[in-house]
Amino acid sequence: MENKMREIDYSNYFWQDGEVRLRAIQPEDWEAHYINRFDTPGRRLLECAVELPPTIAEAQKFTEGNLDFSSTNGRIMFTIENLKGDNVGGINLNSIDERNGTFSIGIVIDKDNRGKGYGTRAMKILLRYAFLERRLNKFNDAVLEGNEGSTKMMRKLGCVQEGVRRKVIYTNGQYLDMILFGLTKDEFINKQKE
Repeated sequence: MENKMREIDYSNYFWQDGEVRLRAIQPEDWEAHYINRFDTPGRRLLECAVELPPTIAEAQKFTEGNLDFSSTNGRIMFTIENLKGDNVGGINLNSIDERNGTFSIGIVIDKDNRGKGYGTRAMKILLRYAFLERRLNKFNDAVLEGNEGSTKMMRKLGCVQEGVRRKVIYTNGQYLDMILFGLTKDEFINKQKE
C-alpha cells in the first residue's frame, strides 16, 4: 500500500510570499550549486575572488554539509525556489551576534533567474525572520564595487549606505572598494508600511 502525502496548503506559510519560497537544502541541490560555480563574473561578485575550478565532489560535500539546516558553521542555509518548485538560488543568515543584535545575509541567484525580483523577495522573508522572530536589530552587508544588482537590491530593501572600505579587495588585476550597507529593524518595519 502506497502512502501518499496530502497536498500542502501554503496559503499561510511564513517562509514564502507570492513568488518565492525558502526551504531546507536537499540532496538534489548539489547540481545547482555545481552549475553556479561556472558563472565566474557572478562568483567573483559573491566571493570577491576567482575560485578554483568546481568539482562535483565539492558541490556534493557542500550540499551534504548543509542538508536540512544541519550546518555547523553558524549559517542557516536555505534554497530559494519559485512557486513552481524550481531551485532559483540560495540564501543564508550568518554572522549572527545575539548580544549586539547584528547579522548578515548571503545570497546568490542563479544566472538564468536574475532580474526577476527573486532575490529581493527572499531577502524580505529572511529579514522578517531575523527582525521579527529572532529579535535581531541590525542587518549589515558589504557589496563589492561594481555589483550593481546587489547595490540596487540593498537600496530597494531600504538599506542605508553607511560607508566605503576603500581598495580592500584585489581581484581581476585591480583593487576594489567594499560598499557598506545597513538596515535597522525600525527602518525595515517602516519600509514595509510604504
